[in-house]
Amino acid sequence: IAQLALDFSVSPADLVSGGNKFVPKRFLPGRRVYASDGCILNLLAVNGLCVMAGADESLLDWCRAGFGDADAAWIGEFESLKRLESRLNESGWKIAAAHPFFIPSGEPAGIRPMCGVRWYERDEIEQFRGDERFDEAFAFHETHPDMLGVAAVDGNELIGMAGASRDSQTMWQVGIDVLPQARGRGVGAYLTALLKDEIIRRGAVPFYGTAASHVQSQKVAFRAGFMPGWWEMYTEAVASSQ
Repeated sequence: IAQLALDFSVSPADLVSGGNKFVPKRFLPGRRVYASDGCILNLLAVNGLCVMAGADESLLDWCRAGFGDADAAWIGEFESLKRLESRLNESGWKIAAAHPFFIPSGEPAGIRPMCGVRWYERDEIEQFRGDERFDEAFAFHETHPDMLGVAAVDGNELIGMAGASRDSQTMWQVGIDVLPQARGRGVGAYLTALLKDEIIRRGAVPFYGTAASHVQSQKVAFRAGFMPGWWEMYTEAVASSQ
């Protein structure tokens, strides 16, 4: 909650009580910084409420009028996003992406050892730069550096990789790649569970993001001991995609 409060320019108390919030962006120190950091609007749905953090006062006024009493549980439905996109287009912006995010459930994952593993610390991850097999596990971004990886090993062959990036001082994001020949065997859930537990041992909070339509990825999260945490959306300038 404390991290999301920094990310969306509100207080932790704002995220556990009251109704929907419409706030100007304040770019607080300690927030998660991505390429979308300067976008015109970010949206968060958590704990039965939503927060819209915007860089344009007139857009925030419109959002407040249109969504002030909206049920945040349905804010990500197509009709709501279509209305929002139409207004964004008037200002030269559009919805870039919207994703659910998962946090540890607090329950043991119950995953049994199933293959050999190999761990990679931060300075060892560089060897995978440009390796398209593991482009979900490792992002190689300066603002959220890759900190840790764990690979599934079949003999001398790597058949899967889970990686963690330090997206803030307190939260590390998990990404996973399983090679085609190893899919359907539980490799993804096994690696994700191992990485989740190690991140916790190192004093950080692991989280896992995926697409709303990527059901298989969500199943991996559940099997690895994650549960739904929050949903967020960000925007991008229309011209940037042309």
